[in-house]
Amino acid sequence: MNAVEVKNVSKTYGSRKVVNAVSFSLGRQEILGLIGPNGAGKTTCIRMIMDVIKPDSGEVFLFGEKFNNNLKNQIGYLPEERGLYRQKSILQSMVYFAGLKGIRSDIALQQAEQWLVRVNLHTHKNKKVAELSLGMGQLVQTLVTLLHNPGVIILDEPFNGLDPVNVQLVKDIILEQKNQGKSIILSTHRMNDVEELCDRVFMINQGQNVLYGSLSEIKAGFRSRAVKLEYDGNLPEMKGMTVKTANNHRAEIVFESHLTHQQILEELVRQGVIINRFEIATPSLNEIFIQLAGGRK
Repeated sequence: MNAVEVKNVSKTYGSRKVVNAVSFSLGRQEILGLIGPNGAGKTTCIRMIMDVIKPDSGEVFLFGEKFNNNLKNQIGYLPEERGLYRQKSILQSMVYFAGLKGIRSDIALQQAEQWLVRVNLHTHKNKKVAELSLGMGQLVQTLVTLLHNPGVIILDEPFNGLDPVNVQLVKDIILEQKNQGKSIILSTHRMNDVEELCDRVFMINQGQNVLYGSLSEIKAGFRSRAVKLEYDGNLPEMKGMTVKTANNHRAEIVFESHLTHQQILEELVRQGVIINRFEIATPSLNEIFIQLAGGRK
């Protein structure tokens, strides 16, 4: 049974169909990257999962059930728009929001202290939220999301405002949560982080599913007609092949569609080039994103 199942959901605002017959799932102990350009429908999908808004058609299931009050505390949500009370202290904020999720204040206080130690904010626990830097506020909001120990965690741009040290800290926490059995949706524009953290990716554009699967499946589907080489000798001119880059005995060769990777390798060897590494070039997720999102009208 999946942690989240989104089945053929659609949502229209006025004359605009923001989400159009979208389906995807979040498995147990999985990190799913939810990506797409601004205005693609990501936030609407998240809000339908959380039952903040209802789909016009289609269904959403959480742990095999339709959303209900008994399940609402099973979700931890880090919104892109932050929502801490500026005049409360860090500790007061954490205990308050945990209480809204049904956690007793004494337990919330103990767990909040432990989390603040974990992210090196314990000495700041009595500071008001208004006094925090952007990065510190982001860390506190992340802790608020996790404090009630939800089974499903939805993180919308969790690395905003963080320096590289704290980006790595939050990544470590995300992976720890996964290893503890949590299911996580990561919505971000940082494609390198999606590649690093996510098991599968769902991309939405203009309200429709344009990409869905594991990173290996996705990259295999976008495998380019190019190879990367490390070699000794001189690269000859070859019909149907163009040397795109060549530096320090490393090169990328682009070839025409009637040729195969095997034919490229055989021709190089025939021409006397010593091949130390031969790799089929695959685009990064960032390149794939730009290719798909750039096709918008």
